[in-house]
Amino acid sequence: MEEYQTPEEILAIDTSKLAAMLKKLSRGQLGYSKAEKIQEAARNTFGIKIAQDAFKFQLKQLIDQVLFLENQIKNLDVEIQTYYTQFDCHLTSIPGIGPVTAAAILSEVGDIKRFKDAASLVAYAGIDPTVKQSGQFLSNNNKMSKRGSPYLRRALFLGASNAILYDPVLTEYYNKKRAQGKHHLTAVGAVARKLTYIVFAIMRDNKDYVAMT
Repeated sequence: MEEYQTPEEILAIDTSKLAAMLKKLSRGQLGYSKAEKIQEAARNTFGIKIAQDAFKFQLKQLIDQVLFLENQIKNLDVEIQTYYTQFDCHLTSIPGIGPVTAAAILSEVGDIKRFKDAASLVAYAGIDPTVKQSGQFLSNNNKMSKRGSPYLRRALFLGASNAILYDPVLTEYYNKKRAQGKHHLTAVGAVARKLTYIVFAIMRDNKDYVAMT
């Protein structure tokens, strides 16, 4: 859209050229089939016939703003990584956990000695199950309590989502939950709890992660 803002401009591109552009920008996920669909949509759209140049200018301005924000985010990520490397922390030894996610976890946890055990860290992250009690009745609710730090909870969920792609142990655990009929998000939540135990051990012992069954 940065290069071609109108249906007419998209239709004027050779399909192979558009396909090559899509493949490059999507890192190989999109190609000729998607290019054909885009051009078919452009061919059948009503489009904007009035003040087209003004709309093109407005769209280009919005795209420039998005690109500017993306560049700022990249610069911020670099700054976060720089600060993270100043700490003797081993969270990036977990497969799928990058410096930015590790920095978010580290900043929210702080001194691991504040937590007596992994369960207390799970509770602080708000990914422990809620408990409901009425008279003599006690029920464990499968929903997360969502108390504590929302930033830590988000970082752990992001870390879990990546870790199930790269860590065989966590991948197996995720697949086990899915085989039990758990929803994808519920299974990721279970992995996030397991990941929190791993985070606690790494920060407590100040050692690299070693996958264990």
